[in-house]
Amino acid sequence: MPVTSDDLLTRLRERGIAYQLSEHPPVLTVEAMMAVCGAIAGAHTKNLFLRDGKKTYFLVTLAHDAQVDLKAFRSVLGARGGLSFASADALREQLGVESGAVSPLAALNAAPDSVRVFIQDNLLAESRINIHPLVNTRTLTLVPGDLLAALRAEGHAPEIFALPDAAQSAAL
Repeated sequence: MPVTSDDLLTRLRERGIAYQLSEHPPVLTVEAMMAVCGAIAGAHTKNLFLRDGKKTYFLVTLAHDAQVDLKAFRSVLGARGGLSFASADALREQLGVESGAVSPLAALNAAPDSVRVFIQDNLLAESRINIHPLVNTRTLTLVPGDLLAALRAEGHAPEIFALPDAAQSAAL
């Protein structure tokens, strides 16, 4: 049974991780999220659930306005073969969430070593980061270091990456 949003919040409280929770109408895209949640203080994010030709899954958290060329991004992730978006079925099976609710914390629903978690380095320099807590009707605001600690505590140590110029594109 997947971890629910309420389960996640309980785990954060049990670990002494402070957060702010904002409730809002469902948001399915970055554009909708910014229209509804743009006034929430902190860095806003977007999340990509990708897979390569060897069926390795990648959960990638980026700044909301980052543009990525998937072909060039392969080398950043160490992907083998082509890199593409994972299916909605894989999203549910691997992360226990629906499209529009992807979050780095969805890794809590993944089996150990089944999904590699990546977080863009510039997000860690922010005082606060905004992510979905496994549903797209809430936004969780927390300190980036606490996000890293929560992931590590659950056995999903994130890999930090810089987005090189070659991997940036107007494609996404």
